Amino acid sequence: MADRLFLSSPHMSDEGYEMEYIKEAFDTNWIAPLGENVNEFENELATMVGSKSAAALSSGTAAIHLALKAAGVEVGDIVFCPTLTFSATVNPIIYQNAVPVFIDSNYETWNMCPKALEKAFEKYPEVKAVIVVHLYGLSADMDKIVELCKKHNVALIEDAAESLGTYYKGIHTGTIGDYGIFSFNGNKIITTSGGGMLVSNNEEKVTKARFWATQSRDQARHYQHSELGFNYRMSNVVAGIGRGQLKVLKQRVEKKNYIFELYKRELSELEGIEFMPSNEWNKPNYWLSSMTLNGKVRPIDIMEALEKANIESRPIWKPMHMQPYFEKYDFVGTDVSEKLFENGVCLPSDTKITDEDLKRVVETIKNLWVR
Repeated sequence: MADRLFLSSPHMSDEGYEMEYIKEAFDTNWIAPLGENVNEFENELATMVGSKSAAALSSGTAAIHLALKAAGVEVGDIVFCPTLTFSATVNPIIYQNAVPVFIDSNYETWNMCPKALEKAFEKYPEVKAVIVVHLYGLSADMDKIVELCKKHNVALIEDAAESLGTYYKGIHTGTIGDYGIFSFNGNKIITTSGGGMLVSNNEEKVTKARFWATQSRDQARHYQHSELGFNYRMSNVVAGIGRGQLKVLKQRVEKKNYIFELYKRELSELEGIEFMPSNEWNKPNYWLSSMTLNGKVRPIDIMEALEKANIESRPIWKPMHMQPYFEKYDFVGTDVSEKLFENGVCLPSDTKITDEDLKRVVETIKNLWVR
């Protein structure tokens, strides 16, 4: 059988940038959750995206958790969140014993619908924070969302876990709201194997987040803790991988764009296929190339055909308000997110994929239309 083609797997730099920093960590014996790599990874990423400060953490989920805490979200507070996302966006709301209210998407962006968000504000004027997601590397319609959050004096957190390298009107996603988070999980556009970053122009809040992330240890000779803390800091070894990966981010974005454009060129003419939306204000990283189907060929047909060819694919995220654990929480919107889930499929978007591999994916899909 032909080699397995993955959706999006880790891709270390051909130049070996990562090993230089890892070796330095080992040579200096700094492998703990502190050291030069951690400090410089924070500085380099903050500089790259145009944020005043950053905190390197153990995961993107940890970053969302600390962003919510920094925003003052407490027990019983309401937090608006897109329903079309991965559960890691929502879980930290529960960690804070707060209450998620799920917001529908629109077809124009596949992200949080500003009209549905406005209705949610009318229904829940006491909301404490809003989390917006940039799904699959597509930017949400940020001007409208920012305007609503400012109008209601509510903190805005950007879940940019999938969108590092994506621009909204020339600005990096993750730096438009009050707080932004990035993920370096193994499947992301760059990876540290696992890890995340919290960014904000509020340097005082980021400093506080670092404090919470290191078990909230007070400045004292003995071990003293006046606040609840978390073990959320990134190790110096992992941060070294991240520093090396930052050097190839531009290449990774270019390859993701190449993959998307090839799929779109080769498959768009097939009956019923429509690709992820594009907007003039959005410069996506196309983390995962995704499409919807509204014809005789269904997503399950494509996924089963690809699986037989040893090619990985996935449905679009199942909306959170349809999930067994989260279905008890309120949902504001219509059925856009449900339709995207029912009709959507994510195609292999691995940056190591070759033209021959892409041809294999395309031909496998095309064969479903010539039966």
